[in-house]
Amino acid sequence: MLHYAFMQNALLVSVFISILCPCIGVFLVLRRYSMIGDTLSHASLAGITIGLLFDQSPVLGAFVFTSVCGALIEFLRGYFKKYTDLILAIVLSLSVGTAITIISSGKLHANADSFLFGSILTVTRTDTYMVMILSFISVLALVFLYHQMIYIAYDEEAAKVAKVRVRLINYVFSILVASAIAVSIRIVGVLVLSSMIALPVATALQFGRGFRVTLLLSVLFSVIDIMSGLFFSYYLNVAPGGFTALVSVAVLVAVLLVKRVLAGVKTARSQ
Repeated sequence: MLHYAFMQNALLVSVFISILCPCIGVFLVLRRYSMIGDTLSHASLAGITIGLLFDQSPVLGAFVFTSVCGALIEFLRGYFKKYTDLILAIVLSLSVGTAITIISSGKLHANADSFLFGSILTVTRTDTYMVMILSFISVLALVFLYHQMIYIAYDEEAAKVAKVRVRLINYVFSILVASAIAVSIRIVGVLVLSSMIALPVATALQFGRGFRVTLLLSVLFSVIDIMSGLFFSYYLNVAPGGFTALVSVAVLVAVLLVKRVLAGVKTARSQ
């Protein structure tokens, strides 16, 4: 299997995805912004179609447009402070409307369907290099802003009092989310991309450990989910995105069941 060039590219991209997505996702989940990740993943479809329309890289198009949408969400938070769901509806309408308009115009020179479900056959060497660059820059930014982002994640108002540049960091974080989404669309696909951001974190949270341990566990479960999805989808001849989402759910359910059984055993011993 690995002697195929497209599988080598897909495997390399999957490694970066499995590290970057939970690193972004853990902050989204702690801030209860999981649906923002889902909105931006759908917004990436508009960026893909724009990139294809102008014969540019769809990954770059997704990154640019999703970054704009992320910044727009942060900007609109100043006007709709108590209505986050309304902000997401606005951005989703803009992005989906743009995507549908471009696709239905008949001016695209490529098929955008593979980006909806993910396809290992579409991963090129150029995409791999772009994923590596975006992932490296994103992880570097996360390391640099690590403590400030933890502070904001737990208490944004207290962070403002402590003179943390909350608004600027929120804009930067929006770009980091866009980067995680852009690097993942080739393998995972738009429709289930948000699951790669949220589900490994949800699984790691079941262990009830501190932030760093939760982050490391999120990466571990992300590697298990994405690699399993990639290899099994190859042999089953199905879209890797959908099967990876199923693996993620299965791993989460397995952890919940084991946790329940261990809790029952502990209760029984204490009686």
